[in-house]
Order: sequence, then structure tokens, then C-alpha cells
Amino acid sequence: MKIQFNTDKNINGTEDFITPLTILIEEDLEKYSSQITRIEVHLSDEDGDKEGLKAKRCLLEARLSGRNPIAVSSQSDTEEQAVSESLNKLKSSLKTILGRLSNH
Repeated sequence: MKIQFNTDKNINGTEDFITPLTILIEEDLEKYSSQITRIEVHLSDEDGDKEGLKAKRCLLEARLSGRNPIAVSSQSDTEEQAVSESLNKLKSSLKTILGRLSNH
């Protein structure tokens, strides 16, 4: 499972910033790693350089082997919270979709 990060101009996508988020994603999605070929993480700050609540947005797109991609998003006060909330949504979607596939 490859993880690709994309950040907008308002988020500094340094290796120090991305590494802990990559570890979090790998650990949270370990159960599904054999079905996922790639995860694309899109982080953005909706307010730019202004202060605002729930301004950090995370869009996660999971590319599944032989299936259509799944995309979920979340907005929160920090990038880490937005990633975590998006991961929870993605795991729920994967559980539903892959659970249906195993029942057929």
C-alpha cells in the first residue's frame, strides 16, 4: 500500500510533518492493506492564513485492487484531527464495501 501526500500552499508538507501521519494511516489500515493499492491524502487549509475553526480539511482516497476508488473527507481544527476523522470514515466504508464482497 503506497501512501501519497498532497498539501496546499498553506500547509507545510515536510517529512517531519508527514511521517507521523503516514505511520498513523499504515497502522489504522493494516487490516485492509492487501486490498488497498494506494492511499492519496489531500490536506488543505480552507481559511488560508486566517484563523478559523474546522479549517483543516483532509480528503482520503483509497484505491482498491480491481474496484472503484473510495473517497472520504473531514474538516477539523488541526490536520491530525482531520486525518484521524477521515480514517475513521474510510475504515467504516471499507468494512461495509469489503464485507459485502466477502458475502457474495
